[in-house]
Order: sequence, then C-alpha cells, then structure tokens
Amino acid sequence: MKRILLFLATNLAVLVLLGVVLSVLQGVFGVQLGSTDGLLVMAAVIGFGGRFISLALSKWMAKRATGAVVVEQPRSEAEAWLLETVRRQADAAGIRMPEVAVYDAPELNAFATGATRNSALVAVSTGLLRGMNRDEVEAVLAHEVSHVANGDMVTMALVQGVLNTFVIFLARVVGRAIDSWLSGGRSDGPSAFYFVIVVVLDLVFGLLASIIAMWFSRWREFRADRGGANLAGRHKMIAALERLGQTYGVSTLPNEVKAFGISGGVSHGLKRLFMSHPPLSERIAALRHG
Repeated sequence: MKRILLFLATNLAVLVLLGVVLSVLQGVFGVQLGSTDGLLVMAAVIGFGGRFISLALSKWMAKRATGAVVVEQPRSEAEAWLLETVRRQADAAGIRMPEVAVYDAPELNAFATGATRNSALVAVSTGLLRGMNRDEVEAVLAHEVSHVANGDMVTMALVQGVLNTFVIFLARVVGRAIDSWLSGGRSDGPSAFYFVIVVVLDLVFGLLASIIAMWFSRWREFRADRGGANLAGRHKMIAALERLGQTYGVSTLPNEVKAFGISGGVSHGLKRLFMSHPPLSERIAALRHG
C-alpha cells in the first residue's frame, strides 16, 4: 500500500510538471500540444529529462545519501588493496579507474553509479569489508566494475526514460479516447473527469512499466555476475553470492542506488515482479551451469 500511495503521489507531481512543460513548449517552440506529435514531444521531454538529470547527479546523490567517503590516499593496507584491486579490474574491463569509496553500514553490500563508464563510483559497505574474505570482496568489486563496464547506469536510465515517455503519452491518448466516449463525442475540450482518468491510467501503465524495468534490472544482475566471474574467477563470484545468502539482511541503501547494489530484497509471489535483483539461489545456479 505504501508503494502504491508513493507511486500515485509521484504521478500527481508529474501531472503538475506536465502542465508547466506544456505551457513552455507552446510558448517557446510553438508546439501544437493538442496534436499527437506535440504530446509525444512533451512526454519525451519529461520522460527522459528527469532520468538524465538524476543520472548526471547520481554520484553526488549517492555519496550524500550513504555518507560514502572516497578513498584518495589510502590510510591503511586494506584501503590500498581496495584501490589496487579496482584499478586492476578497471584496466581488465577497459574502463577508466572509478572513484572508490567506503560507507558505514552493517549489511554486506556494495554499489556502482555514475553518469558514464569513465566517470563512475564504486562503493562498498564497512559491513562487507568486515564480513567477507578478500577473495569474496574481490568478486563483489568485479561485479560492480562489470556494471560500470556494461554501461548499466546509462542503459537503465534510457530504459526508464522510454518507459516514462510511453506511460505519459499513452495515459493521455487513452484518457482522451475514454473521456470522449464518456461525453458522447463532444469536442468542447476535456471533461472534469479527464484528469481523474489520466491519474488512474498513469498508475496502471506505471505499474506495468515498473515490471518491465525490474525485469531488465534482474537481467543486468545476471550479466554483471558473469562479468564478475570473468574478472575475479567463477569460484570467487559463487563464494561471494553464497556468503551474501548466509548473512543477508535488510538493505540500508537509498532508493537512488538500491538497484545497483550487489544484493536486493527477497520477495515471493507477485512481488517478485518488482524485485530489482534475482534471488541469490538463481544467480548462483546460473554461474554454476552457465
């Protein structure tokens, strides 16, 4: 219920933003907003605009949200090993050295974020450094470096931008059709029920879009596991995932970077459709039999 209420509130905010953007487009570019083409342009501006702003600010937001401290000059042998391991993996993956950071959290977790493959951040929790041996930490780092090398942050933003665009566009096209049908086909503009119809359609299409986005997110995790196995070794990657399965707890990662963590939640039934990560047992099986 909390998720649905939050989603509804977000879409109401989108409606307000939609009105502002419509006015700007009409005034500055002369777009005919009553046309399908004008509506699609507006939907794309909103659908992609927010995602790419978030992507551009992703490193700053992640550092601020988690309190991650970038390791610039190693203060210990462990931090020196951390930097050297990421540097070696980045070279092997063909990307520029990411920033490496540590954030204080009890669970075993790590994440990668950044606007481009060559301007990324890889961060690990203090819980992960305490709870895993170095072979396992190496595998987790390789998994995150693989996310960066695969361009997953940009790709996820593109996927969500496309989905957002079509949610905004289809909700209003279908809303117009339903409103016209309910009003008997009169042409004197939308009725008072039009905006209610659009909010409901935003919610329905948005939930369907979330299912698609989370399916893609789960596919990314399988691919990053394979990349981590290539960089660190399959047995190390499997051992790291098995360790996560033994000690899994509730993630404290903020929503902005939760999908890029090494471990996600555990859900059953229809809730599995909204999981950003596949179950650890499935990821381990894929590595063993892939």
